[in-house]
Amino acid sequence: MTMPRSVEAARRRAAPAGRWRPVQALQLCATLALLTWAGLAGAAERGHLGLSGAGGDYTLRIEVAATADQRARGLMARDSLPEDAGMLFLYRAEQPGSSAYWMYRTRIPLDIAFLGADGTIRALRTMPPCRAEMPSRCPAYAAGVAFRAALETNAGYFAQRGLGVGDRVDLGPWLAAP
Repeated sequence: MTMPRSVEAARRRAAPAGRWRPVQALQLCATLALLTWAGLAGAAERGHLGLSGAGGDYTLRIEVAATADQRARGLMARDSLPEDAGMLFLYRAEQPGSSAYWMYRTRIPLDIAFLGADGTIRALRTMPPCRAEMPSRCPAYAAGVAFRAALETNAGYFAQRGLGVGDRVDLGPWLAAP
């Protein structure tokens, strides 16, 4: 049986099943690149942070929340945090002691250290998860002291290492960054 020319030509132009045409491949690559870029645009920077006190010297792997969106998201919706990890919240200027953190949509208990610009731990709080459906039903944890940065870790991190108010966190590299 002979196929009409138009049907035969259409079959030759169509890609065989399971194979990509170059244009489709290029479109897919462009889409994936845009999605990756969009996801990374809000991603927190990662690094290490040194802590020193009477209990010894420690290094913590951190994510840095330096933008308002990153700080608002914080450690929400995570089921765990590695033992040697935390999140450093940075501000361009010192924050008043009335500034507070909350645990809405945060699933893991956390400690928070409020830090002066020199890296001194000025206050510590322990914050249990808040499972409330409404943000207004979650308690706020005020710093009670002015602070330039805050460091969240797993609950018990500071006490287990003998770190407390007056001990130091090396903020130098992070506050010097643009």
